[in-house]
Amino acid sequence: MTAERRTRAVAVGAVVLIAVAGLLWAKWAPYAGKALALGAGHPWQGDDILRTGGVRPGDPPTWSAAWSFAVAYGAAIWKALLVALLLGAAVPVLLPPSWPRRLLNGGGRFRDAVAGAVSGTPTMMCTCCTAPVATSLRRGGASTSASVAYWLANPLLNPAVLLFLAFLAPWQWTATRLVAGVAITLAAATLAARVTSRTVPAGPPEDPVYAPGVVPYLRALLRLAVVLIPEYAVVVLLLGGFRGWLLPLVDGAHTGPLVVVAAAVAGTLLVIPTAGEIPILLALATLGLSTGVIGALLVTLPAVSLPGIAMVIRSLGTRATAVTAGVTILGGVLAGALLTVL
Repeated sequence: MTAERRTRAVAVGAVVLIAVAGLLWAKWAPYAGKALALGAGHPWQGDDILRTGGVRPGDPPTWSAAWSFAVAYGAAIWKALLVALLLGAAVPVLLPPSWPRRLLNGGGRFRDAVAGAVSGTPTMMCTCCTAPVATSLRRGGASTSASVAYWLANPLLNPAVLLFLAFLAPWQWTATRLVAGVAITLAAATLAARVTSRTVPAGPPEDPVYAPGVVPYLRALLRLAVVLIPEYAVVVLLLGGFRGWLLPLVDGAHTGPLVVVAAAVAGTLLVIPTAGEIPILLALATLGLSTGVIGALLVTLPAVSLPGIAMVIRSLGTRATAVTAGVTILGGVLAGALLTVL
């Protein structure tokens, strides 16, 4: 084996190690334990994060509300975010430059979306934690369609969350999440690629210099962290502070199509950790929340979010990001209608 091939093998092996070890630590092992506990009849362990700090619908913005939400959210997602940053820095530096394109591109917008969705489903991250990886994939040459699908499939098609829903909620919830999640992921990715095909560069040159190493990797990791974490923290604090004004939209105290639309918009803006929608919706269901609003929040709460938008908008582009958010809102409204019918 030549020195060049040996270097490539070590670099690719490092990416695989980061992905497998990181996801086993942050996602796969904890979720397996939770699934076994639910299967044994244990109750769900976890609170409604939107009401952390005693915030109630209609409460005005306060620093206490912002800080309590940021602390609770950070405690829930820090492991996954760390893995996402490590993996996001590894993709453009340690993987051969042509690999993202070869693995995810080449079959047209819809096929690229399917490839991105299939790649994103096993990693099971929340919308913000998967954003650094989606950003790196796009900058590494993956198509807009594949990158958007990867970003959305992580939270929407998370097999662990589908299993949790099957244990805890009526079967209609699981069916709605699966059907609407697939539809939103593929439609948003395909449409995002369509509106940006003439305005967003296709990616890096076909044969950029491949020089993997520890120092380039650490530089990429530092750059990713310095760019993404501050804006992420600011948006999370803002949402946490203003969530008292958003909660009435989520609660859906009234019924009707406009309430479902309002819930879909609010769900798309809010940020929650993986599976954080489950205790929220279970609690609201016991209060008699309409099935239309539950269906809308079932898919919009885990998807997109303002912090996620802030993290991906530079790499995906404004048009693609706006289309993705719009399709998610529309998909939430349709999910509400589907759950109502079921």
